[in-house]
Amino acid sequence: MDSTDEKQKLQIIDSRILPVLPLKETLVFPYLVVPLMIQDTDQARLVDDALMRGSRIGLFLQKDPTQKNPRPEDLYHIGCSGSILKMLRFPDGTVRFLIQGLTRIRIRRFTGSSNLMMAEVEEIKETVHDTVKTEALQRIILERIKSLTEMAPYLSDEFHVSAINQDTPSKLADYIASNLNIPMAQKQQLLAEADVYKRMSKLYAAILKEIEVLELSHKIQAQAASELGKSQRDYILREQMKAIKKELGDGDETSELEEFELRIKEAEMPEYAEQAARKELDRLSHMNPSSAEYTVARTYLDILVTLPWNKSTNDKLDLRRAKKVLDEDHFDLDKVKDRILEHLAVRKLKADIKGPILCFVGPPGVGKTSLGKSIARAMGREFARVSLGGMRDEAEIRGHRRTYIGAMPGRIIQSIKRCGSNNPVIMLDEVDKLGSDFRGDPSSALLEVLDPEQNDSFSDHYLEISFDLSKVMFITTANWLEPIPPVLRDRMETIRLPGYTDLEKLAIAKRHLIPKQLDNHGLTVKNLALADSAIKAIIDSYTREAGLRNLEREIASVARKAARKVATGGGRKKIKVTGKDIPKLLGPERFSREVLSRQGLVGVVPGLAYTSVGGELLFIEATSMPGKAKLTLTGQLGDVMKESALAALSFIRSNCHELKIDPKVFEDHEIHIHVPAGATPKDGPSAGITIVVALASLLTGRPVKSFMAMTGEITLRGTILPIGGLKEKLLAAYRAGIKSVLLPEDNRKDAQELPPEIKKGIKLKFFSELFPAVKYALSKKIPTDSGKYNERSNKGKKSFREKKS
Repeated sequence: MDSTDEKQKLQIIDSRILPVLPLKETLVFPYLVVPLMIQDTDQARLVDDALMRGSRIGLFLQKDPTQKNPRPEDLYHIGCSGSILKMLRFPDGTVRFLIQGLTRIRIRRFTGSSNLMMAEVEEIKETVHDTVKTEALQRIILERIKSLTEMAPYLSDEFHVSAINQDTPSKLADYIASNLNIPMAQKQQLLAEADVYKRMSKLYAAILKEIEVLELSHKIQAQAASELGKSQRDYILREQMKAIKKELGDGDETSELEEFELRIKEAEMPEYAEQAARKELDRLSHMNPSSAEYTVARTYLDILVTLPWNKSTNDKLDLRRAKKVLDEDHFDLDKVKDRILEHLAVRKLKADIKGPILCFVGPPGVGKTSLGKSIARAMGREFARVSLGGMRDEAEIRGHRRTYIGAMPGRIIQSIKRCGSNNPVIMLDEVDKLGSDFRGDPSSALLEVLDPEQNDSFSDHYLEISFDLSKVMFITTANWLEPIPPVLRDRMETIRLPGYTDLEKLAIAKRHLIPKQLDNHGLTVKNLALADSAIKAIIDSYTREAGLRNLEREIASVARKAARKVATGGGRKKIKVTGKDIPKLLGPERFSREVLSRQGLVGVVPGLAYTSVGGELLFIEATSMPGKAKLTLTGQLGDVMKESALAALSFIRSNCHELKIDPKVFEDHEIHIHVPAGATPKDGPSAGITIVVALASLLTGRPVKSFMAMTGEITLRGTILPIGGLKEKLLAAYRAGIKSVLLPEDNRKDAQELPPEIKKGIKLKFFSELFPAVKYALSKKIPTDSGKYNERSNKGKKSFREKKS
């Protein structure tokens, strides 16, 4: 076909550029509809694009079907153009589609890349001889096809009828060649032949050879049946296939089953896993490849042999290097870094130690997720992230049973398969936001995953055999510990990541955020420079958070404005931004220190709260009015906080003489306690001391000292109990400009771990009893327009002792 004489017979009637789809074991002839299946993502995108645009694609056979990424020289240059009729996607990633051949084409030159080949093609016009000789050959072929249909089990009775109904000799030759069981190279020769008479002659020779092979096959079958008997029927069929392949010269071709056999040997599976794989391979060998069950079994077997049963990455145990990597990626966070370095040190001394299961708890934006990537990089391991937020189906963790359509392994096994090693770092993000419904409880499924004593035999419903997860380093993240079930929380080592101080934010912005945003916006340090005063202005007046996300957004906003100025030609000189320039760039200040506007007010006391987004300043307001004895609570308070308010009022009433409060006030006045930001739910016992001081301030007419806040749980006997989230609360107080904070005596030990910035900027006073705390909190100065409920007499006056911090 490639000779000079034959080239002269080809007439080019069209020339265009088409996407090229390599074919392995299938050949498409003009006017025939053929089902195809592909697994390569680039080829799937090519097919999807062609279907959406309604364009043609070029179909060319690979010279070597075992080659995964064929190059232009690996393809036959004569093929068929085709049009996609229908396409289906399957859960295992494969794409099946129907394509109709249109015309013979030949590649003139390749124009695309190796991943997505494009070629300029020319359409080949056939040479047709309407002679008696051609008609005679056509009749002989139809007679032989009738005999072949009776002998060949792979040809249906309708095949002969369809062959008779072909209206031209060319279509007849293509139709028979497409269905005939002959080697692909021989089919390619028939496709490449533009002369119809020569093509039919070659086809006739192939038909005669196929009839001869089938006659020999019948002899082999009769001989094998007489020797082996009915009990070994499966063996006979395999022998028939071997004999046929040998006769056709295809005996050296590696089948899919043989490939799986080789992959099972190379997978280094445990004995129980290898038994399951070989059992499935035996089932696969007895299935029809066109059946749906075959695809399910093949996908399962492919996952089994792909899993890294015995493949691990070597941990990088250089502690100095690991510390350097962690310090490069994150500022501060010494507790987490020390824990990782300790694990590497133990791993260096004891190689078979199980992977730790850590839980990073902290407000959004403090670097929990990015810390997981940094840990994997420091240890030299693969990293995978699994988002658990909103997950409600237990099968997401344990996988689906194979009886369901579209079944697949759980997210844990999929992550390990994707990493290609059995000891990756897997981050289970947002573990506190798991849900549950009729499909199961994912948090219960995690109990086995996150238990070092059980996860060495984790059972996935899809695999139905155990997989060892003990080498995996699991890291979970959460904003809030309370939603996590206690039994799951008990399996994890909790490490708290509190918010950052202003100085820490300044250092992180200079070291990480500003270089990152300059790079994202195409700027360099020669284009834009942010002074420390500018960064501090953004932190103080434009963000109010424990983390860094809003700070990064505001820096990005400044960078965008600088990029616009540079792009329009106005930024030839270096743009320097100071604190005075920030309002011009970002607009008016978004946050002001609310505590400044509420100083010296009777019955208003700043409290401190700990939420999932960090610490918050919480004001308690108390007022009274004539009426029946009644306590009103507003501000969307939870049951625990309401009980704290009742306990606070009971304490005030039972100790009104010591506090110099007229008891009659409680009989003819109604007291109202309100916590602003009424749309936000609030709960917890730590506001107890704040409510007591607010009531004492209201009923004595003495305001709280300026720039003072407090937190602590109380009892009816006046004892102050310890609270949690101390660092987060003090960070919120520091950001709000608070100068002194009243704390429970039992929290004195927790203050040792506070940043020096907080210790220096806030005066901490510790109390174990309410009386000295109330006395210290209230100012001695009584406003002239307040204090109407203050008892003027000194009767019942009692001295208080104050614990000094």
